[in-house]
Amino acid sequence: MIQPEDPPGFIVRTEAQKAASNNGYRLIRGIEGGWLCFASTTAKGQVWIASVSKSGPWLLSIGRPEVGAEIELPSTSATIGPGAVTFVFDNLEGLYGALDRVYRLGLSLPDVPFANFRAAVQNLSRATEIERLVIQRIGQDVFRQALMNYWGGRCPLSGITDTALLRASHIVPWAECATDEQRLDVHNGLLLSALWDSAFDAGLITFEDDGLVLFSPELSAEACSGLGLAKEPKLSGLTSAHRLNLKWHRARYAPRDGWMTPTGATGM
Repeated sequence: MIQPEDPPGFIVRTEAQKAASNNGYRLIRGIEGGWLCFASTTAKGQVWIASVSKSGPWLLSIGRPEVGAEIELPSTSATIGPGAVTFVFDNLEGLYGALDRVYRLGLSLPDVPFANFRAAVQNLSRATEIERLVIQRIGQDVFRQALMNYWGGRCPLSGITDTALLRASHIVPWAECATDEQRLDVHNGLLLSALWDSAFDAGLITFEDDGLVLFSPELSAEACSGLGLAKEPKLSGLTSAHRLNLKWHRARYAPRDGWMTPTGATGM
């Protein structure tokens, strides 16, 4: 069993506070059992940081189970943290990377964008077409910011980080969503660079559950080359909620002769 330094020494306290503050958790909520608790004024939920010694290993415990479930790292059972899930890092670099991801998830998981949207449109009605367009634009802006946070401001396929070239791509289109909650759910969206977004929005490409790209036989050779399909790009970071929406997308835009894979095989 890994035991945190208790009480945490000066170096542990200082490094923990610095790591938390630099990643959006600037509110100190106290210390208990060697764990320093932090919160944010913008991201929902609390985090706890501890260390075995001044040189590590470092421990991070996360209060929101839905956030912990999306951290692409193995959790630990070697220590019992105060949060829903706990991670161990050999160094501060690992701790910083995880805290950044936790903070972005705290800003973007489904209930947060929807709450931000409701607050922004609470004084607007949908009585006129202009009002409906204004509400839609507000929702799309909220959705885009949520996807920027969720995907870390980076297209997971091209690696592009230029904000002007990134698009908030709905999997189930805005007009075809049953509710505003679905429209603003980050699991119903991908942050794609402009070319990938255009192809995805037109139903010329889609993705398997494992992230493998599928494309329509109608996609030109030039477009396939521009997208780099020969390199067999794969979308990482998909959750079960993403996969459910992608299943809908594959069926909605399925070509008559079926989807193609970069290897030439026929997909679903």
